[in-house]
Amino acid sequence: MAIGMEPHFDGVILKGLHRYVSLVIEALGLHGDACCVQLEPIASAYIALERRLPSRPDRDAALLWDERHGWAMAAETSSGADLIVVGYHGLELLPPPRVVARFAESIYSDEATALLDPPPLGEAEAGDGLALRLATYTGLSPHVR
Repeated sequence: MAIGMEPHFDGVILKGLHRYVSLVIEALGLHGDACCVQLEPIASAYIALERRLPSRPDRDAALLWDERHGWAMAAETSSGADLIVVGYHGLELLPPPRVVARFAESIYSDEATALLDPPPLGEAEAGDGLALRLATYTGLSPHVR
């Protein structure tokens, strides 16, 4: 389920995803541009974190988001291309940015309640639901056919 629909609408979705990820970065208290977002092959985001995970102190950490499973915490591998997911948020696809920040902090503490298996959250957002929710982060009112 790729959310891309029409070229002009894809631009609105991409802006919405950028804005949403920026709000997550702000809630995490991070500075800099260590993130990327994309719509193809599926909508996804990557945020590099400034701290390493206690369980993997020799690896950089990152928050990942995709339209199928929502947010996950991951550790980089030595190859630099692969990521090892250490836990999924799993409660909703687009939780408020502060909820994402609390999820990340819980992974760093002993309070982690992350799911070990990826939840199939994207099925609940089938059709235009996710696209419209992302578009709301732009403040625009998109028209979807």
